[in-house]
Amino acid sequence: MSLSQSVEDYLKVIYVLESEGSGATTNNIAEMMEVSSASVTNMLKRLAGLNLIEHKSYKGAKLTDSGRKIALEILRHHRLLELYLKEIMGYSWDEVHDEAEKLEHHISEQFEDKIAELLNHPTHDPHGDPIPSKDGVMPEMASLALSEADIEEQYVIGRVKDQDPELLRYLEKIGLLPGAKIKLLEKAPFDGPIRVILEEEEKTVGYNIAEQIYLVKAKML
Repeated sequence: MSLSQSVEDYLKVIYVLESEGSGATTNNIAEMMEVSSASVTNMLKRLAGLNLIEHKSYKGAKLTDSGRKIALEILRHHRLLELYLKEIMGYSWDEVHDEAEKLEHHISEQFEDKIAELLNHPTHDPHGDPIPSKDGVMPEMASLALSEADIEEQYVIGRVKDQDPELLRYLEKIGLLPGAKIKLLEKAPFDGPIRVILEEEEKTVGYNIAEQIYLVKAKML
């Protein structure tokens, strides 16, 4: 089946929303893709007609097996390209998302295989997002937000959700990167700032930023 870039983009976004538990509702898809709700509704009807999603009014979309397979393939392209651009091409981690968005629909399976081989078959991209395997198996994804973590527990930053370049540059500047060791010291009430020890140095992180940073317990690594 030959699909348009727009169709592939929708399937990818629906997969991401499903996997993060927020639900692939019309409003969530529209917000993530920066399009109107009417445009989303029209595309969901088209995707349902292609048997790529199941869709019921007011209940959002759910990928079928066929739709999930395509979404995982596009995600694999995207996240391999992000890592390739950073590790081989010298891009910074705040630049790779937009470049990968342009390229992900155009690389061949052979090129995908070459990238994976060159990078020693990686499991996560520069932001810590899991890279689906060739046969569609998704590695475990860090899912505990820093804002929800326990005081005095030892963690490692697993991934950063937000792709905003300005935020990524700021996080890199203060060392909040995937792989960094972190421990919470204090959470201010009413969504106030969070005090942490990051690689043995004390830092203060805003609540909104903490919602974008996901952790795994250090003892699980």
